Amino acid sequence: DDFLLPNRTAQALYQTYAAPQPIYDYHCHLSPRQIAEDARFENLAQIWLNEDHYKWRAMRANGIDERFCTGAAGDYEKFEQWAATVPYTLRNPLHHWTHLELKRYFGVSDLLNPASARKIYDTCGEMLRSPLFSARHLLRRLKVRVVCTTDDPLDTLEHHRKIRADGFEVAVFPTWRPDKALAVENLPALNDWLDRLAALTGLEIRTYQTCLEALRKRHDFFHAQGCRLSDHSLDTAYAADYTHKEIDAIFDKIRTSRELYIGEQMQFKSALLLELARMDFEKGWVQQFHLGPLRNNHSRMFQLAGPDAGFDSFGDSELARPLARFLDHLAAAGQLAQTILYNLNPAASELIAAMLGNFQDGSCPGKMQYGPAWWFQDHKDGIKRHLNILSAYGLLSRFVGMVTDSRSFLSYPRHEYFRRVLCGLLGSEMENGQLPGDLEWIGEMVRNICYYNAEKYFPLTLKE
Repeated sequence: DDFLLPNRTAQALYQTYAAPQPIYDYHCHLSPRQIAEDARFENLAQIWLNEDHYKWRAMRANGIDERFCTGAAGDYEKFEQWAATVPYTLRNPLHHWTHLELKRYFGVSDLLNPASARKIYDTCGEMLRSPLFSARHLLRRLKVRVVCTTDDPLDTLEHHRKIRADGFEVAVFPTWRPDKALAVENLPALNDWLDRLAALTGLEIRTYQTCLEALRKRHDFFHAQGCRLSDHSLDTAYAADYTHKEIDAIFDKIRTSRELYIGEQMQFKSALLLELARMDFEKGWVQQFHLGPLRNNHSRMFQLAGPDAGFDSFGDSELARPLARFLDHLAAAGQLAQTILYNLNPAASELIAAMLGNFQDGSCPGKMQYGPAWWFQDHKDGIKRHLNILSAYGLLSRFVGMVTDSRSFLSYPRHEYFRRVLCGLLGSEMENGQLPGDLEWIGEMVRNICYYNAEKYFPLTLKE
């Protein structure tokens, strides 16, 4: 019960103010289809190991062959190899998350290892096959109130419509993720995507302006379906100089499949990213930027397993100047939407936290948000570091809290993990005199960070 809570004050903060709060998950990769169909899962391998690159990386590091990760091994064979890996994950967040998930969803307190694997697999599998462990029930079980999925502009959003039509009490919203529109490094894939965009919108996309018109039509459609958030995964910010004539010529090269120079790629990304940000501002959306990933580093394994299989890490591209220029282009024109910047490279954490202060404008509390510790930083020490940097450069009390950033319906104990780290940090500082000993005052801040700040920040219409 006192996990990560080192003293009585931390325990009181967590139990009284953090634990009772519902979950506002404003960024995840859950499948809307599985929520719409109220999917059921046969076993722990299906719900726990499929698509979980965190676990795959640990298994590979433990000497497990790829067929037990992304390969053709059977479900129990894969689970057995994960169980054999778990004892070696000590001090990795996977060890904490694994056992929190077993405890919170299934009531299993045993440590997962080769000796306990069969029993845990069978016990949890029997529960998962029950209607009470369907996708929707798993969300209910951990008091999830809001889920924002990650959706390509070409998505029909039919599953979101079904979820709403069913009257499901958890609010599930789409998030506009137009990364494929910016992917000029792969012209065949980009042109295929543009052809599908053209077919969907009924526009012949031969010019840059027609491309923008088609994207705006899809942006309007997402807005009509309740979307109020965008999201971009970028290696860095883009802010190259360009003229409209140059962008028109670059787009002609794209549509005629002529490779772009690096400078032209940066110009196109810079121009289009600004236009997308302006669309967000016009509609009162919140824009999110996940900055820093260096993707698909292992080319042979990328060919074998595809993207998002655990072969990404963080890069060190120049960030400060292009980020400042990008944000300033929007702010100078009065077009800067509420913005969340997530940082992957810990070397850039203070850079981003300080940068955000340049563009706070008093229009709303915490307009510019330093997004939660993400991906390679969402471990205990990374969360503490994030909270300390945010506190030093901004206002922790206005922080909109944690996200799962996960594809698994069993990932919601990550919010508990975050809340325990938060309360442990604050409780320790209250007891050693660095913070006031006013439990109610600090507790109200904890309550807001865990839920209410997000509810006030995001322009989403929630069910009563």
